[in-house]
Amino acid sequence: MLKEIFAPEAVAVIGASPEPARLGHTVLKNIVENGFRGKIYPIHPKAKQVLGIDTYSSVLDVPGPIDLAVIIIPAQFVLDVVDQCGKKGIRGLVVISAGFKEVGGEGKELERRLIETINSYGMRMVGPNCLGIIDTISSLNASFAALMPDAGNIAFMSQSGAMCTAILDWSKPKGIGFSRFVSLGNKGDVDEVALLEAWNDDAHSKVILAYLEGISNGPGFIEAARKVTKNTPVVAIKSGTTTAGTRAASSHTGALAGSESAYEAAFSQSGILRARTMSELFDLAQLFAYQPLVKGNRVAIVTNAGGPGIIATDAVERSGLKMATLSEATVATLRAGLPAEANVFNPIDVIGDARSDRYKVALDAAMADPSVDAAVVLLTPQAQSDLIETVDVIVDAAKRFAKPVVTSFMGDYSLGPSLERLNANKIPNYQFPERAIQSLAAMHRHYLWTQRPEPQYRRFEVDQDRVAKLFADIRSSGRVELGEIEAREVMEAYGMRLPKSRLARTPDEAAEIAAEFGFPVVMKISSPDILHKSDIGGVKVGIADASGARDAFELIEYRARKYNREARIWGMLVQQMVPKGREILVGVSRDPQFGPLVGVGMGGIYVEVLKDIAFRLAPISEYEAEEQLRSIRTYPLLRGVRGERRADTDAIIETVLRVSQLVTDFPEIVEMDINPLVAYNRGEGAIVLDARIILK
Repeated sequence: MLKEIFAPEAVAVIGASPEPARLGHTVLKNIVENGFRGKIYPIHPKAKQVLGIDTYSSVLDVPGPIDLAVIIIPAQFVLDVVDQCGKKGIRGLVVISAGFKEVGGEGKELERRLIETINSYGMRMVGPNCLGIIDTISSLNASFAALMPDAGNIAFMSQSGAMCTAILDWSKPKGIGFSRFVSLGNKGDVDEVALLEAWNDDAHSKVILAYLEGISNGPGFIEAARKVTKNTPVVAIKSGTTTAGTRAASSHTGALAGSESAYEAAFSQSGILRARTMSELFDLAQLFAYQPLVKGNRVAIVTNAGGPGIIATDAVERSGLKMATLSEATVATLRAGLPAEANVFNPIDVIGDARSDRYKVALDAAMADPSVDAAVVLLTPQAQSDLIETVDVIVDAAKRFAKPVVTSFMGDYSLGPSLERLNANKIPNYQFPERAIQSLAAMHRHYLWTQRPEPQYRRFEVDQDRVAKLFADIRSSGRVELGEIEAREVMEAYGMRLPKSRLARTPDEAAEIAAEFGFPVVMKISSPDILHKSDIGGVKVGIADASGARDAFELIEYRARKYNREARIWGMLVQQMVPKGREILVGVSRDPQFGPLVGVGMGGIYVEVLKDIAFRLAPISEYEAEEQLRSIRTYPLLRGVRGERRADTDAIIETVLRVSQLVTDFPEIVEMDINPLVAYNRGEGAIVLDARIILK
């Protein structure tokens, strides 16, 4: 758990300064004044004392052992003192000093040498170029933050030091407490993966929050997160994905994919809850830190106003939760204890003049009902409202029932003491009902994730050697783009169904092949230099006879030459014409952080217009592939509408899994499209009509 960093018994502050304006003075003062119980050794080349503590000119002069060194000196001196730390046997470092890879050039080389040095001594390091770390369990504030957070059970990591200080300042008056608080800086050693592993099943942390700007080890992040999220919820906010990762791409999938898609897939497949805003990040943090895990999706609402009750009900329906159906016994209890004009069905409206006694009747009855998994209590302050007493009713019910309770006390001016009492008793309050419902919905998604079985990865019998030889031959010819014939060979080697096809090099040969296959047939240009055949009129369907085959050959060749005089034209691919079905796109784009990103959606010529494609990172489990297909907006069309039979979704999913295996086996595939994959009715399978593959 990185004990040497978060639970040291002795800390050296290298760069501790007697001058109050220096960062080294601030860091030492934070350690001294915030109750750290271990030994503290200021390191300064000249001063005798700092803050009344005897100093040493080097860690090598300190008589006792040191667990953690906090370094705040100019970058050019850091390597020498880190070497001294290694010789001293120090195993933990927090390097606050800046001037490393963030400045480029020499700084980047300096950081490389720094990492090399810490690795040679087996040390662990947070930083460089960071705010520092805070651990409320050991009362250690080894940072230059202005505030020490309250103790709590939220662990927080951030790639932005400024974000850390802003959050500390924001959380203090709200009474939101943290267990551990880490500024990652340049992530020279300890990164988000190391912290996830260190905080896995941490008794002091009920929820882990992360502000992320970039992830360098994508596969390691997913592997660590999958383990952690089975025990501890992880909520992350990822910045910088709206334009990051955009690039010129020649395949449909490459054009539609980007870093946003990769992060969405990574979070989905690792159980991380993604917050879209900072307020949502802490909405979820408070709920997970304060309340028991919800075990179902049925919600009861108790309100003293009809309007907010309706708003909350709408939010429940939109969120994927359900309004609980109250039992007859519950309804009878409510009728007996509430005024005749009250609504005793869900949402339970205790009427505007309600005092705490009515809230008690309603909330106790709802929480006791087996059909209720969570309760939302709404209150708009009225002249008759006894706010503190109502809070006490809510707190009492939350203690007696092992179900989450959240509130939305709507207003501000008159609510101060009641909101403080709610927070002190670990009842999350949300300014508006929608935020309360969204938070409960996220908690329910986390619960479903914890119940999900371990992923099962299906492996198919394939001819991997055949593909490896083909790729080697293509590379040796100086190409990275496969022609359609070559792409067909890859599909065939990986067990995908294809229509009969053969390359014709002359019009007469095209007519002969077409007659052998049986009319009608399809003809396509075969050229590694023409990527989108239909755009230049390079595809002709429904060719009905030999004369039409010859004419089609000549027409398509003419169009291709007109489009690109230098294009290498291998001939025309004559292909068996297959019946119509639902056209699907299955494609791949390789993300630099996470690896192969497999997309599936409705295909054909409209794919870039509809942009209805769902991504998952390979390797993809069977469950994930099913979930992926169900998540596209047009999935109802595959289920069948207006009398249509259901499409063979099993065949689509199998194709996704075979593609996942292919791009996992061959990391040199950077882009790939199967467009279209024609899916027939259930039980009739699917067939690959066209495919493109681009190598690294």
